[in-house]
Amino acid sequence: MTNKLRACYTDSPDDLSINYFPLFIRTEKGKFLALDLGGTNFRVLLIELSENHFEMKSKIFAIPQHIMLGSGEQLFDHIADCLAKFMKEENIMKERLALGFTFSFPLRQLGLTKGLLKSWTKGFNCSGVVGNDVVQLLRDAIKRRGDISIDIFAILNDTTGTLMSCAWKNQSCRIGLIVGTGSNACYVEKQKNAELFDEPDAGSGQVLINTEWGAFGDNGKLDYIRTQYDKNIDQDSINPGKQFFEKMISGMYMGEIVRQALERFTKEGLLFGGKGSDLLFTKGRFYTKYVSEIESDYSGVYTNCREILEELGLKHATEQDCVNVRFVCECVSRRAAHLVSAALCTLLNKMDEPHVTVGIDGSVYRFHPHFHNLMMEKISHLINPHLKFDLMLSEDGSGRGAALVAACASAKKR
Repeated sequence: MTNKLRACYTDSPDDLSINYFPLFIRTEKGKFLALDLGGTNFRVLLIELSENHFEMKSKIFAIPQHIMLGSGEQLFDHIADCLAKFMKEENIMKERLALGFTFSFPLRQLGLTKGLLKSWTKGFNCSGVVGNDVVQLLRDAIKRRGDISIDIFAILNDTTGTLMSCAWKNQSCRIGLIVGTGSNACYVEKQKNAELFDEPDAGSGQVLINTEWGAFGDNGKLDYIRTQYDKNIDQDSINPGKQFFEKMISGMYMGEIVRQALERFTKEGLLFGGKGSDLLFTKGRFYTKYVSEIESDYSGVYTNCREILEELGLKHATEQDCVNVRFVCECVSRRAAHLVSAALCTLLNKMDEPHVTVGIDGSVYRFHPHFHNLMMEKISHLINPHLKFDLMLSEDGSGRGAALVAACASAKKR
């Protein structure tokens, strides 16, 4: 597993992220903005820093489906419009503020404020963005408005934002992990070991490396454990042949994996007396949140399971059907937790630091009732015996980390 995963993040300099500077953040004061884009919703945040304290305000905006699949200009105009609305509500339209931009899609990062989109994931397919600098696209959208003044000081992905957000509270945080709509991780590496990073040492002797591990397996290294369900999901996705690892573990796909299994077992006469429903047999209709809700039932109790099955038109489900549906959900979520844990242990063992805190965000880790415990158990089994670790939920998400990086970057520029 170690050599295979290393290939995921050492093949290209595109995966190298930013110089590591969480300690500087504690000295900066003032107001800073952040945009956090990584799914069907995005957040705009305003943080106000003083010594060892921060105040944060945020608002969530939706991205309609037609914009997710429209042009890049439409997407960034929508983001700029929401940003302006937020600034107006917070009465900061006339202030010129530094902004950190969390952009949670694969980037070829050429600097702290320049990143070229490599490919869309998570249901996005906006034209005219792949291969272009997303920071410049955002600047252009802000300029087209002409009513707000913003300095973009950093672009980073959600793993980096999560790590920086947690590091502000816990200086042993050295890994940022996302297990939500998608999945990815970044970690702190000694700059001397980052062979593809040729910028001068900025003082810490360390850099953050973005693994983009969602793409692990795209070269066939995971074929030996991919199931027919995984292959079906890939074939039906908007990016077939890409993000194999992510498609096995993330919230965008877990519910559909379960649905495919339930459909198969129903048609084989093993579930629901062989009688399914139109909704059960509809792609995407078994949501990942159902997996969390079904596994939230106490042992021997199937209240949530029955409600969900009735919602899917399966009122005839028996108690044994509920037992079996829960078992399928457990198999899929356990596999996801174990795969994440195996990849995480590869990083922990490679870093070989006595104690590392892993900052984690994402809906799957946050809301699944057993994901944390499954990870703790599996990591404890796989990690080198002399190493210790903690898993830390990022309470404020990756957006706060983006604002903190913007604060640090603007202070260093001054």
